[in-house]
Amino acid sequence: MTLIFTLVAIAEMAIAAPLLIRLAIGPTISDRIVAVNTLSTQAMLSVLFFAAAADRAIYLDVALWLASFSYLGTIVWARYLERELL
Repeated sequence: MTLIFTLVAIAEMAIAAPLLIRLAIGPTISDRIVAVNTLSTQAMLSVLFFAAAADRAIYLDVALWLASFSYLGTIVWARYLERELL
């Protein structure tokens, strides 16, 4: 079971690398917002897998908060873009 969690952790890092590049050099602000949203989703998934590996349900609340604030942040950035404040 530990091997599976190790492979998932490596896959998460492999997915995060191109997202960090997109965040740094994204040609538009929309690309950067999508990269940040996807990175926060990856962080939430990492916390979920850590909760499963550690067999601790308390971390599920942290993952839920990460998902909620990620969604809220994306909505706020979209409102800024819609009103052309950026």
